[in-house]
Amino acid sequence: MAWILLIVAGLFEVAMALCLKASKGFTEVLPSAGFLFFAVTSFGLLSLALKTLDVSTAYAVWVGIGAVGTAALGMLVMGDEVSAAKIIALGFIIIGVVGLNLAGGGGH
Repeated sequence: MAWILLIVAGLFEVAMALCLKASKGFTEVLPSAGFLFFAVTSFGLLSLALKTLDVSTAYAVWVGIGAVGTAALGMLVMGDEVSAAKIIALGFIIIGVVGLNLAGGGGH
């Protein structure tokens, strides 16, 4: 269950980042409210997952989902520049997160 909470928390972090961009420096009301909702929800779910999971692994997974998800959606739907270097770097993030999981830290 903790892993599901963590994955959902990471997805909410992606939504939070996209809303932050759309808020245009918190000048747009709906994206600003969305940012606040997604941020509180993401951190809340992360804190619940941390009751079971090791902080080192859980935080890395949460950040990894947020970073890769935000970068991918930025490139796919928000017009961010796409390059081979960016895609390779995102692959390294995924490899690092998987490596942390394989090294242990699934919980105590």
